[in-house]
Amino acid sequence: MSELKKIATRESYGNALAELAPKYPDLVVLDADLAAATKTGIFKKSCPERFFDCGIAEANMMGVAAGLAAAGKTVFASSFAMFAAGRAFEVVRNSIGYPHLNVKIGATHAGISVGEDGATHQCCEDFALMQAIPGMVVISPADDVEARAAVEAAINYKGPVYLRFGRLAVPVFNDPKTYHFEMGKGVTLRNGSDLTIIATGLMVWEAVLAAEELAKEGISARVINIHTIKPLDRELVVKAAKETGKILTVEEHNVIGGLGSAVCSVVAEEAPCKVRKLGIQDVFGMSGPAAELLDKFGLTAKNIVVQAKELLG
Repeated sequence: MSELKKIATRESYGNALAELAPKYPDLVVLDADLAAATKTGIFKKSCPERFFDCGIAEANMMGVAAGLAAAGKTVFASSFAMFAAGRAFEVVRNSIGYPHLNVKIGATHAGISVGEDGATHQCCEDFALMQAIPGMVVISPADDVEARAAVEAAINYKGPVYLRFGRLAVPVFNDPKTYHFEMGKGVTLRNGSDLTIIATGLMVWEAVLAAEELAKEGISARVINIHTIKPLDRELVVKAAKETGKILTVEEHNVIGGLGSAVCSVVAEEAPCKVRKLGIQDVFGMSGPAAELLDKFGLTAKNIVVQAKELLG
């Protein structure tokens, strides 16, 4: 397989905001003194009059976002996931979620791939926090093409959306000419009959690589990209459970409250089968290079292969 171009989805986020600005004149962007890192600075450069730096005061920023949304604006409020989902949770819940306002939370630097910033900044709890807010859509794009499409889909959705973007550059495997993003609908990237690997975010490409390795050993693995954690594509998950009988979920998030938990809930209710959850095993991260951390925590194609074989018995 030829080497794929790599782009961090936070870059995709900043570029998408800037490119979509002329099309959506009511779009405004807020940041909490991290525009260079979250890449909202790209939007600031092209539309300075529609960008507001709220300083290191994330909860206040969410309150400002709520006010702007109530006044008719489509608002993107950005910071690191640890601050956007964690520190500002109460304001997101009560000022954005409860009145179902048109605020989009652009959360970057999520998961252990934040790397050297360490455990305090490696938010692996954001899916759980945001899923628990009634009416909140939760999206985790897998590459540049999907991230850009997700940003526009969020703009066109009337209500609160949480979008997770990464610091680490990841392979761009989707074709912009043919890719179609539909909120709440997963994408089957590879058909298979022995088991299904359901992944999200940067783990999607690792799942594809793992399926290719499994195929060399005669194991047929279906691969599903779940870019929308909530609302989950229940129909696609149930179909996979019934047709393959075994599911392996893969995410750069705590195995409690994330993609795996959401899949297990659907499967238990509608199509009971064996599910194994691969992710952060209810521990905190640590400081270190992103690639080494992903390997240490088993979030690699190599370990997906191992887990798939164990699941198959």
